[in-house]
Amino acid sequence: MQGKILVVDDEQPIADILKFNLEKEGYEVICAFDGIRAVELALSEKPDLILLDLMLPGKDGMDVCREVRTQLPVPIIMLTAKDGEIDKVLGLELGADDYVTKPFSTRELLARVKAQMRRHQPGAALHPGTGAQPQQRQGLTVDALFIDTDMYMVYKNGEPLDLTHREYELVYYMGKNAGKVMTREHLLQAVWGFEYFGDVRTVDVTIRRLREKIEDDPSKPEYILTRRGLGYMMRSNKPGGF
Repeated sequence: MQGKILVVDDEQPIADILKFNLEKEGYEVICAFDGIRAVELALSEKPDLILLDLMLPGKDGMDVCREVRTQLPVPIIMLTAKDGEIDKVLGLELGADDYVTKPFSTRELLARVKAQMRRHQPGAALHPGTGAQPQQRQGLTVDALFIDTDMYMVYKNGEPLDLTHREYELVYYMGKNAGKVMTREHLLQAVWGFEYFGDVRTVDVTIRRLREKIEDDPSKPEYILTRRGLGYMMRSNKPGGF
């Protein structure tokens, strides 16, 4: 089996088509047709990936995404019939890893699923795991931030921060390149990968979310800085110098 996927869509014909095509690719597929059941199955079955429709009865996709995200580090691809950019960005702000707008081609969806499964496999992060013991953890230090590359955690002043998988990958990559200005296009390619179908606004949304978690005052960031017309950079030392 390639992995277990939870398909959540209140339109059973769509869920059946997704199930059929995913099973042809070797995935184990379980389905839910409302938000309440989706949360139950996510927590009990612990799938490797969730395909989550935005509009659901009982509990909508936004609420499902929020609830699952607080308890499972599973990649989530949002499915939505709304083509507005606000819905797409909102989905990513909730912690979703990608989105697909209906109607979509089976080929495109399978490509996104495979990309997410590859990126979330053990050892498939942007850096290799070291297997070190806790007292010997490897990591990066940027002022008060410690990026723990053994446990895939980020700490500020010794306190763990609640980051999504994608937020961790972004802060790790920027920390590894502290002091360097990187364009949004560069960050999108480096962190989301060549297979990602989104646009550069995804980077802006994730940067804003990260600032809310790591900055004392997100409106006056001291870690992730904006270089207008160029991109973003992680500062390499304390305020007052570079």
